[in-house]
Amino acid sequence: MSAADSSRDSAQQMRQKAQKLEDAAETASDPKEREQLQAKARKLRKQSEQQGGAPEGLDPMI
Repeated sequence: MSAADSSRDSAQQMRQKAQKLEDAAETASDPKEREQLQAKARKLRKQSEQQGGAPEGLDPMI
């Protein structure tokens, strides 16, 4: 596995965790908890974009 593959895998894992956090935020009844979960998800997505490029299915050249 190359460094690029490892980076992409790590970025994909971050995106999956961010999705789980977003899902949990949708079901959270406490507004503060919801906002915290959404903030964590946004942070992870941003990190994954910086680390692994565009998410799957998106053309980075667009």
